[in-house]
Amino acid sequence: MKSFRKYLAEFIGTFVLVLFACGVAAIVGCEVTGGYLATAFAFGLVIVAMAYSIGNVSGCHINPAVSIAMLVLKRISVKDFFGYIISQFLGAIAGGAVLKLIASQIPAANTEALGSNGLFAGSIPLTILVEVILTFVFVIAIVGVTSKEKYSKVAGIVIGLTLTLVHILGISLTGTSVNPARSLGTAIFATDPTYISNVWIFLVAPLVGGVLAALCYKLLDPDKEK
Repeated sequence: MKSFRKYLAEFIGTFVLVLFACGVAAIVGCEVTGGYLATAFAFGLVIVAMAYSIGNVSGCHINPAVSIAMLVLKRISVKDFFGYIISQFLGAIAGGAVLKLIASQIPAANTEALGSNGLFAGSIPLTILVEVILTFVFVIAIVGVTSKEKYSKVAGIVIGLTLTLVHILGISLTGTSVNPARSLGTAIFATDPTYISNVWIFLVAPLVGGVLAALCYKLLDPDKEK
């Protein structure tokens, strides 16, 4: 039952992330004045909201890149890792389905992309590089701020602001994935087939960034010296 609660929390959190944050991107739009900032803050605010609501249940990963980092750091079991990522992908797909249903009723909404991610400068290598770097920054902030109990009160805010930060830079480059579940959840419902054909990049690159962040934190961890 405890595992079920954790997996349900991850499902709910990822569902909310896709529906609300990708919803702002698709419905409010990044082409209007302030659209990029609105989208960036939407992603950050969802993380803050979820961190303080489901964080005490599952840790509020709602992102396979975060879960794989926690697996590398041995903060979660292999069983929970797979339970988490399955729940995250299912939550993201459910969120994408509801978003598509809503957005299809709004003429101005961007249903072609639906908040999906795209190539940077038409280059796969550059896109992978950008996503690995963005994810690395995001995940290393998470593993650092969650490493000590004394940071717990501010962890959600720090993580939310970090996600906002990477979106402010990354939206104009790749749309900012840093989350394989979020990318798949919108790409499969986007009417432009380009997004689903390129989605593999946004499944792989964030996972690489998450692993690199975990390995780097292992080297930097000051507790190892004690």
